[in-house]
Amino acid sequence: MTGITPTHAELAEWLVEATEAISGIATARFTTPLSRSYLHPVLGPLITGPQVVTTLADRMEDLLDEELPTTPATLFTLASYASALGWLTESLSDLTQTVNSLAARAGLPVDATAASPGEPDELDLSAYAAQARESITTLAAEADLPPGLYLQILGRSLLASAAFTEACAEIMGALTEDACRLLDEELSSVRLGGEGPDSLPTLVRSLLARMETSE
Repeated sequence: MTGITPTHAELAEWLVEATEAISGIATARFTTPLSRSYLHPVLGPLITGPQVVTTLADRMEDLLDEELPTTPATLFTLASYASALGWLTESLSDLTQTVNSLAARAGLPVDATAASPGEPDELDLSAYAAQARESITTLAAEADLPPGLYLQILGRSLLASAAFTEACAEIMGALTEDACRLLDEELSSVRLGGEGPDSLPTLVRSLLARMETSE
């Protein structure tokens, strides 16, 4: 495609394909051994995520190698794609670090697990229904963990999964919005960074907003 200007529809399709790939990460589920059941919420994204990131990165390199004409729409698309890839990579890295810390916590000998304040390894399960107590106790035993520690790790696993899924949803929503903007003929007049923040892709504006919030 070197030297050939892609149509807006073709550019939008690139973003749609990236959206579909990311959707596969967020919805991936894998059978988890009972001994590691506390990792079930994050196992799917953890297994599928790296391959999707690699595929999207390779696609990005291919697009750059094609030396596409520097039209406003092309620059807009590449900026959106690159922002999505960066955000996804960062989110997957955060998820991986969390899972590593959870695995380390679960792998400690029971008599050496120093509970943090408000995070006892043992807890009163009387507030749970009988069936729930039985399930928790059984799953904890299968994982060779005290029920309290098992619930801590499972809870953090669920939170990590929710945070990653939320990030994927934001990325997919922004990619979809940018794809729709590409099909708007008004985009032909866009100059990145030259006509105010509204001229930037949705993902770029979202990232800038996050940076401002963190400051």
